[in-house]
Amino acid sequence: MKILNWLLAIAGICGLISVRMLEDKIFYDPFLEYFHEANKNIEFPHFEWGKLIIGHLFRFILNLIFSCLIIQCLFKNRQWTVQGAMLITIIFLITFPIYLYCINDRFGIGYLLSFYMRRFVIQPLALLLIVPMFYYRKQLMIK
Repeated sequence: MKILNWLLAIAGICGLISVRMLEDKIFYDPFLEYFHEANKNIEFPHFEWGKLIIGHLFRFILNLIFSCLIIQCLFKNRQWTVQGAMLITIIFLITFPIYLYCINDRFGIGYLLSFYMRRFVIQPLALLLIVPMFYYRKQLMIK
């Protein structure tokens, strides 16, 4: 059973890596190239709001599923998995409207702020905070 948990955790990590590697093929995001160039003087890309929002929501859902799989396999605690999902969702619900505002403002609010808001929207950065937090919590419970 322990091997199965580790294999599922690795599958979750591979899923997150796959989302990142295939982002230009499975998601509509005209800002991939814009931010990849790292040149704030490049022309602002044309985009469709509906497709962009749906693409980001789809990506968030995939990242959330793989992140929850990792949390569940590492800690084997459904309550913590739900808490992790809620934390990830709250972070997304805070950063996504800010990122959309940045896009609407054509990144006039600041290139770096827009860049980092985008990172929180499209990458599962919260997982990097949640796993150590839950590990510490587990260690406190053992003592």
